[in-house]
Amino acid sequence: MVDFKSLKAASGKKSLESLTSELNKLSGGEGKGADDRFWTPTVDKAGNGYAVIRFLPPPAGEDVPFVRIFDHGFQGPGGWYIENSLTTLGKSDPVSEYNSKLWNSGIEANKEIARKQKRRLHFISNIHVISDPGNPANEGKVFLYKYGKKIFDKLKEAMEPQFADEEAINPFDLWAGAPFKLKIRQVEGYRNYDKSEFGKPEPLSDNDKELEQIWKSEHSLKEFLDPKNFKSEEELRARLAKVLAEDSPAAKRKAAENTEVPWQEEDSAPAFKATHAPKYSGDDEDDDESLEFFKKLANE
Repeated sequence: MVDFKSLKAASGKKSLESLTSELNKLSGGEGKGADDRFWTPTVDKAGNGYAVIRFLPPPAGEDVPFVRIFDHGFQGPGGWYIENSLTTLGKSDPVSEYNSKLWNSGIEANKEIARKQKRRLHFISNIHVISDPGNPANEGKVFLYKYGKKIFDKLKEAMEPQFADEEAINPFDLWAGAPFKLKIRQVEGYRNYDKSEFGKPEPLSDNDKELEQIWKSEHSLKEFLDPKNFKSEEELRARLAKVLAEDSPAAKRKAAENTEVPWQEEDSAPAFKATHAPKYSGDDEDDDESLEFFKKLANE
């Protein structure tokens, strides 16, 4: 476990190099409903928004500054399927298995369905809100922030800049990190974060007591990987069957006619392995490596 003095001692280049080294092993949303631990940026009627936040180091007793979560959200004839994916935990997931069968069928219509049902990638970190013009009451407080691959890529770019005149920073460092200017635009009907950027590296505060209080105010990240937050494979399989209306007369008739639904023939596709899911165009999934390798960073 890391105490505050160790956290400060680890600040700087060595911490950044360690984090960057481990980050290279990776291949490769907004708020959360009524959970008031989560911060959600405010946007205007046009879908534009601005805020300044600071990504925080791992909370006390933890060694990773973020967690990665996969989920699925799509609508079928039997309703909506909105569930966390077991691939988050490195396990086989019914929707990923189903999508693999769709893709492996070789039928373009099935591939399009798989694309629409692809798993979504999210990250969760602790942040300190510096400026929130849309909701000033949030300023100076610590929240959880759920974000996607676009913003995560900004974090990676900060640690591994592409150009010689850019200095690498550890965006999760209280002393050597930098404020993140979140700039939201509405582009072709979707939120766009391309203009978001890090400011100049600087301590979040010159007062270590204040920094320690901020650090101690962080929320647990490990809890989001607790198996209790995920339904069992059997429960997910039952939910998927209901959403796909597999027991409907129409579905049974299609299966009997052996039309373009090879995914219903359980023996027609090879067994799915969570760590070897087929990749396909438009899918934002990446390999299911564990993030355990980050756990040594706090002590280096």
